[in-house]
Amino acid sequence: LKGGKMLDFRVYTFLELCKTLNYTKTAENLFITQPAVTQHIKYLEEFYNCKLFNYSNRALTLTEQGNYLFKYFLTMNSDEIKIKEDVLEINSAEKNLHFGATLTIGEYIIPDMLLKLAKLYPNINVKVIIKDTKELLKELQNGNIEFALVEGFFEKTEYESIIYSKENFIGECSPKNNLAKKNIGFEDLLNERIIIREEGSGSRDIFEKILYDNNLSLKNFDKKYELANIKAIKELVKEDRGITFIYERAVKKELENKELVRIGLKNFKAKREFNFIFMKNSIHRDEYKKWFEILK
Repeated sequence: LKGGKMLDFRVYTFLELCKTLNYTKTAENLFITQPAVTQHIKYLEEFYNCKLFNYSNRALTLTEQGNYLFKYFLTMNSDEIKIKEDVLEINSAEKNLHFGATLTIGEYIIPDMLLKLAKLYPNINVKVIIKDTKELLKELQNGNIEFALVEGFFEKTEYESIIYSKENFIGECSPKNNLAKKNIGFEDLLNERIIIREEGSGSRDIFEKILYDNNLSLKNFDKKYELANIKAIKELVKEDRGITFIYERAVKKELENKELVRIGLKNFKAKREFNFIFMKNSIHRDEYKKWFEILK
């Protein structure tokens, strides 16, 4: 957590216990005693007049009421950090904007956004965090970013989301590859080296879901490369060292220059959402929606 804390200290104990689901680990992480953790949770249960955790088969789980409270406290914690920053900015000429994006969005959409922001708000300080979807959700919960643009899967009931765009997700190969200009099925891809993003990336999650829908998995490919760098993936595919699946936006120039070609897959059309997300029930909801309109 950044800076000082405004919420009741017992709320932070509750949030930590929700994450660890372990009294001992919570005490260690917060540098307090285990009886103190128990006392804090007991106080909250008495205050809200409900049980927040169940203990069964040596496992701690949240009750329905506990889970509901967890979501609200996460948002309150995130809002608290932004309120503090907003108060400090009232008499300052400088304004700050912190948000996050996944790698594809960070590389192919964020640069244009930053140009737009520079023109509209010359004095604004912008910090963009580029991480995978799972990590960005943690950054949101911790109040380190105000909103995020993500390409991967997330629990839509847990966050407020607005569709930023719908993007074509396509298979790509070199014009020199035997698959070029052919109409094939997914099984015909298995002899090729598949070049994929690292585990946890939105693009990889989507590709694995597409394989699953076609009764396949990454295990069916004998040859694989895993890379975190999109440019490196494109260069390898251009040199016919393998094939990949990627957002069309990310290979627009290469397609136009005929350095890459789309793999013709039978009955395959995939559009995926790029989503603008922020904490559910945030008191800053209207402000975030304004940023969405500006950035879109």
